[in-house]
Amino acid sequence: MSDALTIALVAHDQKKDDMVAFARRHTELLSRCRLVATGTTGGRIAEALPTLDLTRLRSGPLGGDQQIGAMIAEGGIDALVFFVDPLTPMPHDVDVKALMRLAIVYDIPMALNGATAETLLNALLAQHTEKAHA
Repeated sequence: MSDALTIALVAHDQKKDDMVAFARRHTELLSRCRLVATGTTGGRIAEALPTLDLTRLRSGPLGGDQQIGAMIAEGGIDALVFFVDPLTPMPHDVDVKALMRLAIVYDIPMALNGATAETLLNALLAQHTEKAHA
């Protein structure tokens, strides 16, 4: 799967169930991708969908957000899906903002909610399939 898209998955605590539900609804599409996720989010997805190609990084507050940021800066991430909880204060808000800033700086498509994530995933995979057949 070396030419597969690499998608980073991150979810705040109150959005982890939503991320698992999103992954479950889109298992077929996500199975065509290489996935990286922060620790707890990745663990929840891997438990629910063990057949996905998923690499778990550290928990967000323990450096996982920064690991994904480094992968973005090195050109290793094609898209970021980050289910943000806008109603709960985050003690590691600085790391969250840094990750989002890197996605913007490096022009990485980023979805912050389910509706945008579905649109992004479908568009990326359609575009990737077209390139593979060209």
